[in-house]
Amino acid sequence: MSSHTFKLNGRQITVEAEDDVRLLWVLRDLLGVTGPKHGCALGVCQACTSHINNRAFNPCSVPVSQIHPGDEITTIEGLPATVGKDLHPMQEAWLEHDVAQCGYCQPGQIMAAVAKVRQVAAEGREITDGDLDEIRNICRCGTYARIREAIKAGAKKM
Repeated sequence: MSSHTFKLNGRQITVEAEDDVRLLWVLRDLLGVTGPKHGCALGVCQACTSHINNRAFNPCSVPVSQIHPGDEITTIEGLPATVGKDLHPMQEAWLEHDVAQCGYCQPGQIMAAVAKVRQVAAEGREITDGDLDEIRNICRCGTYARIREAIKAGAKKM
């Protein structure tokens, strides 16, 4: 076993794990952070979407050995702290637009949406339907129309 140190939801942590264990399992099984969901373990469904250094990524696809001490991992649990509130504006928009049905994909959907909105804001523009088309998270309940509306609403509050 090796020691792995990184920042998780604003706190520097060290965890003991084999180098080849995927970060998703480290988060869920070793650290008790269950917001990122296991779906496919291939980076396809994106139910586990989280942020690494403010960019969306899928921890199911990344061995913990590829995470460095300077890396900052944010999961849905840590998202509100990034704005100093109980809920992030995107989470508020999710509630306002009654997005969730089963809710399984929602943490990953929200994390992907926040990353995309931040990206387009850094480019100095507003989110477009083309940008929304680039968000490839799978929702088995099919609430895509509400997801898109919530992203647009959340973007206006971010």
